[in-house]
Amino acid sequence: MHQSNSFQQLPLPPASAPDVRFLLLPLPEFNMLPFGGFLDKLRFSADEEDHSRQRYCSWEVVGVEKDHVVSSSGVPVVVSRTVDEVELAGYDYLVVFGGRSARSSQQLNDIYGGILREAAAKGVALVSIDNACFLFAAAGLLHNHNVAVHWRHVQEFHTAYPRIAVRTEQLYCIDGKRISCAGGSAAVDLAVELVARHCGRTKALKGLADMLVDEARGQLHQLKSLDEDIRANNTAGRHVGRAISLMRQLLAEPKTLDELASMLAISRRQLDRLFKENLGLTAREYWAEMRLKHVHWRVINSNHSLQCLADEVGIQDVSYLCKLFRKRFGVSPNTLRKSNSSL
Repeated sequence: MHQSNSFQQLPLPPASAPDVRFLLLPLPEFNMLPFGGFLDKLRFSADEEDHSRQRYCSWEVVGVEKDHVVSSSGVPVVVSRTVDEVELAGYDYLVVFGGRSARSSQQLNDIYGGILREAAAKGVALVSIDNACFLFAAAGLLHNHNVAVHWRHVQEFHTAYPRIAVRTEQLYCIDGKRISCAGGSAAVDLAVELVARHCGRTKALKGLADMLVDEARGQLHQLKSLDEDIRANNTAGRHVGRAISLMRQLLAEPKTLDELASMLAISRRQLDRLFKENLGLTAREYWAEMRLKHVHWRVINSNHSLQCLADEVGIQDVSYLCKLFRKRFGVSPNTLRKSNSSL
């Protein structure tokens, strides 16, 4: 019998199913940083090497139609499959990446709300990244759930959805089948946590050094970069830092500085002394400046009414707000908004 010298390759055993499966759904004008960070973390954790093989975790980018979805930076991402073409029940997470503005994401309910509700009905955990939480709320999917909101949009979210509990000091929040992330690089931290729950901590942490990330931050991590004044002045103590955090959380609340000091277990006089020593302003002056800066940012980056913005900073009289605004910035809110809309 003739014996061939050629090597006969034995059939490979069937590949095992991934431990966790993600559907990634970028909204129009989505922010590239959280999308790229989340996706790259999945890629590094997906196999033993760095070959992007979807062995331990898998992902697929989907949309409402096969087309390009353009990010807020103008970079397009190709969508090769629509949500209708995938079996939602076969995935563990549907991760939605929010658009450029909270309002634009909120207004997409008619297009995406049905998709989200169908996924929820099939047991898929819904993950909102950045402004996608506004879409989730508009779709009625956050009732009786906690949500992490980007600090820029906390008051806006409070105003639009006052009955939904916001976790103002969390990078991300895992509340059963509803998961939210404030956005930015925190998407990497959330990806680590989700992969760890299915694939183990070792696989979840794989690749962080390649991404030049020192460590995965927990959901309660406090951002050192949040307050420029504190960052620039290392002598500012924990009372000042905590006071500023509370001021931001209570931006719309009718709290007095005496009540704020009481929450810190110090006297009002001590609170003012610490602010004056470290920041050169009294606590009242600092809180007022924080409120006006918030309104300034919202005037430029939203089309909400001045009454709505006044409510966000606890000022009932719009004319009084306009007076303070003009005195601080040298221009009225309406004039500033018009000048920016024409750019």
